[in-house]
Amino acid sequence: MLSMMSPFTASFTAISAGFVLSFAVLALLRPALPAPWRWAWPGLALHAGLWLALHGVLLLMLGRPWFSMAIGLAFLMVLVQVSNAKFHSLREPFVFQDFEYFTDAIRHPRLYIPFLGWWKFAMIVVAGAAALGIGLWLEVAPAERFALHGQLGEVATLLAACAVLIGLSNGGPAATFNPLADLQRLGFLACLWRYGCAERRPLQLPNQLPDASSISPERPDLLVVQSESFFDPRLCFSGIRPDVLAEFDRLNAESVQHGQLQVPAWGANTVRSEFAFLSGATEALLGVHRFNPYREILHTNVNSLARVLKAAGYRTVCIHPYAASFYRRDKVYPHLGFDEFIDIRSFAGAERCGPYISDLAVAEKIRSLLAAAEQPVFVFVITMENHGPLHLEKPDGKDAATLYSAPPPSGCEDLSIYLRHLRNADRMMGNIRDFLQQHPRPARFCWYGDHVPIMPEVYRQFGPPAGQTSYFVWDNRPGKHGGNLALNLHELATLSLKSL
Repeated sequence: MLSMMSPFTASFTAISAGFVLSFAVLALLRPALPAPWRWAWPGLALHAGLWLALHGVLLLMLGRPWFSMAIGLAFLMVLVQVSNAKFHSLREPFVFQDFEYFTDAIRHPRLYIPFLGWWKFAMIVVAGAAALGIGLWLEVAPAERFALHGQLGEVATLLAACAVLIGLSNGGPAATFNPLADLQRLGFLACLWRYGCAERRPLQLPNQLPDASSISPERPDLLVVQSESFFDPRLCFSGIRPDVLAEFDRLNAESVQHGQLQVPAWGANTVRSEFAFLSGATEALLGVHRFNPYREILHTNVNSLARVLKAAGYRTVCIHPYAASFYRRDKVYPHLGFDEFIDIRSFAGAERCGPYISDLAVAEKIRSLLAAAEQPVFVFVITMENHGPLHLEKPDGKDAATLYSAPPPSGCEDLSIYLRHLRNADRMMGNIRDFLQQHPRPARFCWYGDHVPIMPEVYRQFGPPAGQTSYFVWDNRPGKHGGNLALNLHELATLSLKSL
């Protein structure tokens, strides 16, 4: 039947059907979009232009209009499903900057695919392969596919119409880079386009940190630990034993300052938090670069805590027990002023707890580095032990007695896994505290969580946390005690330098 239509009729009908069906696919997006006629008109124009562009490129590649329509809709469906999975876990829809995670998912599948679901991922792969075979078999490309008076001319017309629509869509409401609000006004495809275009503007950040002259001549060592998914879950469920975080409580009591920390990430996107700490930059200053500051950072000079301390004569070291290339940290961290990056290769044979290098093994690396230092040193640590997906691990029957004073409701297995690793983070900070008390040099120790963990079933029982994590700043010199103060993460580096 497909071959009985004229090429022009088939193309026009396929384009029209695909355009209408694209809104049906977007109706599956969560949170739900308003009806298209409620979007700002530039969003609707962009949607139409981008759909024509996608169909035109696929038609040029495949030569089959109905097959091109099906592939375009399948691609849109994948984006919708990925966005829904991201929103379920992270309370944020898919944005342009997330396209990078498709390649990351191939290189680090354990970190990403379980949140989509292995069965759903397998079904997408199988369905895609089947659609490719069936489409090529059912529909035949026209004989004069690359003639200007044939299909090539149709593609040129489509792309010209696309250019006109995208040009007309300029203006109107600007993107706020609040994805939920922008989606409601502009629609899904228009948001992807606007965020991608905005990223082309270079990242320019004014200095947000004090300079090297603010550091005392004593130049104490500075150790900062960004603890994976660290927060105090006892605030959510009173049945957790208080001594799970016994060392944390002791360090808070002895701290220069401690309290709740507002962080720019929820459940994942660690680099948002680490860059906020290292640069002191707010989300408003970052604009669209807030979603992944490391994508464009190599193209601009940004002051960082490492650069400030390096100018003051410190050796600057980052420790991260994972692949150095993840998030391009192997290139980003030298650019930020770090002298050395210690990655997973330096942890050969080290203890693991679950699938990742244990926090106690990282503490051992910190101790050996500080003990061997011949000059003031700044050590920035990004831990991995408590990185999800938590649901891929199994709770130990012995854990219940040591983690809970009252049993949690059913469906809280992720919480038990999380607490098991949280207890090790607590031991890590106590281990470091004991070491620093005997350390011959003055030293300051800062600890904070990058974001709350992903535990959707647990939050369904107790309600989701607000998203704050915890921090403390501790000093091994006497007379350095303070109080409880809530902070934004971008303020923490300045606090850590205060009276250093």
